[in-house]
Amino acid sequence: MTQWDSALYLKYEQERTQPSRDLAARLPQKGVARVLDVGCGPGNSTHVLRRHYPGAYVLGVDGSEDMVGRARQTYPQENWQVCKAPDGFRRLPHDFDVVFSNACIQWIPSHHTLVPAMMELIRPGGMLAVQVPMNFHEPVHRIIEAVVHSAKWNGSFSEKRIFHTLAPEEYYALLSGISSNVSLWQTTYYHIMDSVEDILDWYRGTGLRPYLEQLGPDEKDSFEGDIRRLLGESYPAQKNGKIIFRFPRFFFTAVK
Repeated sequence: MTQWDSALYLKYEQERTQPSRDLAARLPQKGVARVLDVGCGPGNSTHVLRRHYPGAYVLGVDGSEDMVGRARQTYPQENWQVCKAPDGFRRLPHDFDVVFSNACIQWIPSHHTLVPAMMELIRPGGMLAVQVPMNFHEPVHRIIEAVVHSAKWNGSFSEKRIFHTLAPEEYYALLSGISSNVSLWQTTYYHIMDSVEDILDWYRGTGLRPYLEQLGPDEKDSFEGDIRRLLGESYPAQKNGKIIFRFPRFFFTAVK
């Protein structure tokens, strides 16, 4: 099971938080008294919701004790709970006006049951709002998959990452069966990085963690070196030396 490092995750806090702000901009302005942030991480997305709804009760939940601990430390005035989705949902109230989730559910299997379980937490007329990375066709993911499955490394990992994300059409089919008001959209963010090392560091905090946890120190250096070399080929430096890092993200909202 992947162990999350809140400090490493927050190295790119601005870039990771912007999709939360963009999704929050689509939330209703009135009639919202209770808000749930599923997969709150270190609290950055929950803080966006607090600023959006200054008078509401806002609860952030996450399956990682490290993430919730960092959230409590950074935002002690907020409400936090360790809760593993979806089993932990049974211990939560089912009367939220908004259930929000930013860059979380891609790590949780069985979206055909997960998404309805999230909708069950919402009162009638409330909104489910979700953002999920839709970037597994980008060069960085193709590179990680190629290295992981190469002859050199294929035998080193007893567990390999599974992408649980559905296609946009599948989310629409799922949501349209439980909501008559569904919106879908996708945004590609262009992050400007100083070097390919920044891209590698970004993924050390997310997509590479399941693999790095299975390697010893020397193996980690070699594994990252193989990925770094291929990143340099796929993400060329611009004239000013910067690297353009594309990151597509998929959004949906649905009213119960």
